[in-house]
Amino acid sequence: MALTLPAHPDPLAERIHASGLLHELAHGLGSGFHYLLPERFDANLAAFRTALTGAGVNGKVYFAKKANKAAAFIERCAAAGAGVDVASPGELREALGHGVRGEDLVVTGPAKAEPLLRVAALQGALVAVDSLDELERVLHLDVPRPVRVLLRRFPPAQPRSRFGLDDHQLDAALLRCASAGERVRMEGFSFHLSGYEVQPRTDLAGELVELCRRARILGLPADRISIGGGFAVDYVPAGAWETFLSDQGPDDYHARKAFTAGDFYPYHSPVAGADALRAVLAARPGGAGDPLARRLREAGVMLLLEPGRALLDRAGSSVFPVQGVKDRAGYGILTVDGTSLSLSEQWFTSEYLPEPLLLPRSPGEDTKEFRACVGGSSCLDSDLLSWRKIAFPARPRPGDLLVYPNTAGYQMDSNESPFHELPLPPKVVIDHPDGAGRPRWHLDR
Repeated sequence: MALTLPAHPDPLAERIHASGLLHELAHGLGSGFHYLLPERFDANLAAFRTALTGAGVNGKVYFAKKANKAAAFIERCAAAGAGVDVASPGELREALGHGVRGEDLVVTGPAKAEPLLRVAALQGALVAVDSLDELERVLHLDVPRPVRVLLRRFPPAQPRSRFGLDDHQLDAALLRCASAGERVRMEGFSFHLSGYEVQPRTDLAGELVELCRRARILGLPADRISIGGGFAVDYVPAGAWETFLSDQGPDDYHARKAFTAGDFYPYHSPVAGADALRAVLAARPGGAGDPLARRLREAGVMLLLEPGRALLDRAGSSVFPVQGVKDRAGYGILTVDGTSLSLSEQWFTSEYLPEPLLLPRSPGEDTKEFRACVGGSSCLDSDLLSWRKIAFPARPRPGDLLVYPNTAGYQMDSNESPFHELPLPPKVVIDHPDGAGRPRWHLDR
């Protein structure tokens, strides 16, 4: 029996798939492509904002741009007055060029080059300072306004982290900011924490609230903290995920490739998206005392967050035309117009597990289940979009489409490469898919 892992049902995507639009796009574009649903981004952003207001917390949502390069999502941020988290000169220029105000940007990342710091300062962006030497570079910028900064705290619970200032460095940074006069405006603190667990994020957030109180004694504004991203996406049902983890083994993959359960991205999460934010706000830092939301209110501290994947939940999918099919002992190998570089999970030990939907180009007579892995069009033996032998309802044929669901959060382009001079899959924005008639589309600008 084939191992399956279907994504959660998505009626909106199903209507788009049934409309015939994807086959027309594949024919017109002549290649694989990604389609985007900005309305879903809007809904996810609204859900995070509702979680903040429902908890009585003053907060601001910044979209982590690294999760998807599409302009469509930045334009949505500009229209909604949301912030954008950028970490490079290119991301900064793109955000400004698509209408995001400088004061709505936060510049993160490790040691930042002087040109990036200078433009960020001139535009009034908030800069997350990661080290003492970076703070000195900020203080020596020749700009006509105070530079807005957050001091990034090293996370003690993750001692191998390369980000942030330890206790001694943080004390030195506070004193340096206090003595810098009008050159800098120290607005608060931030941290970079890996993983999706609620309590560690709440614990560190509670510590940052107390750091704000300490900083104010030195005369610093310190009225906000950033807890970064780390809000999970729930891709697949709980039962399907549990069965998959318990049953999967080398026989389920091409060439008997071996994965362990710890290799995979956690595609099911019982608490995800805005609900994860609610859980963080309701939890008690250190496991005792008042919930985080109350501590933020009482201290007059604003909460900043930088979700990426969670704002992109169900906001796009990846489409690859089938180029050929061949048989192996007991299963097949599909080759599609695309590569694994355009469908890669950010967790590099994991392939993207929610399985693709087969959209036949025309009705076929074959209705016998066909198991096949999915290979890319490069000459690399390791170029497989799906090592797993997917159970297709019929044998795929050239010209059929494979639609990988819910890939907007990192999978589309975090590792993309025009290897072999193959073009990168274009992004198609589908507008008003809930309206009557056929959906409309345009290429991402």
